[in-house]
Amino acid sequence: MNTIDLNGRTAVVTGGAQGIGLAVAHRLIASGARVSIWDRDEVEGNVALGDLGENAEYRMVDQVDEEAVVATCAATEAEFGPIDILVANAGIAGSNGPVVDYDPIEWRRIIDVNLNGVFYLNKAIAKGMIGRGYGRIVNVASIAGKEGNPNAAAYSASKAGVIALTKSLGKETAGANIAVNCVTPAAARTRIFDQMAQTHIDYMLSKIPRGRFLEVDEAASMITWLVSAENSFTTGSVFDLSGGRATY
Repeated sequence: MNTIDLNGRTAVVTGGAQGIGLAVAHRLIASGARVSIWDRDEVEGNVALGDLGENAEYRMVDQVDEEAVVATCAATEAEFGPIDILVANAGIAGSNGPVVDYDPIEWRRIIDVNLNGVFYLNKAIAKGMIGRGYGRIVNVASIAGKEGNPNAAAYSASKAGVIALTKSLGKETAGANIAVNCVTPAAARTRIFDQMAQTHIDYMLSKIPRGRFLEVDEAASMITWLVSAENSFTTGSVFDLSGGRATY
């Protein structure tokens, strides 16, 4: 494993109780950072905290609640230190189905978590970064946001929105020594698969030229470099984690 220097940095990882988020938290701590994991699952959050050790803390927050996000940001900075790094990873897959039959309530639920929630996180945490003149943000989008998966329009649209949000904020903060980028993973075999039909899982695998799903540690490796000081120039960009699926 290559060594990344994050000594003295404080990071927030949302959805940090499992999957890619937990793998990222482990890698950031191994690189010297202190990590606050934000997750709405209190049981899993405390289990993850026990696994991560003394350089981690857990805070229960639902990112669809903007007031809760702002309050949790303030509490984290008061008790754990100014936030240098945000990895906005939390999201949901939602149900599968064609656009013509899709439930508008389900559509709004997915957009609220995956796009509005990421907006609230970026807005709250970037303010402090701008004031201090340093910050690194990685938003976890999806290859679906580039290509649009059939029978997953709500998820695909939400992740396309995350890509555009990343590009806008990256340009707005480029002069403040802040890097805002996103990654577009193909599917990783995490708990999000529990929300998907097997036919949809099979479809996603069939589209990956490497012929396998993403490993969470592979995502953590790329994200850890992106949130380091070494990433000093690139911002507002999209980094592929699709195993060769991406067409642009």
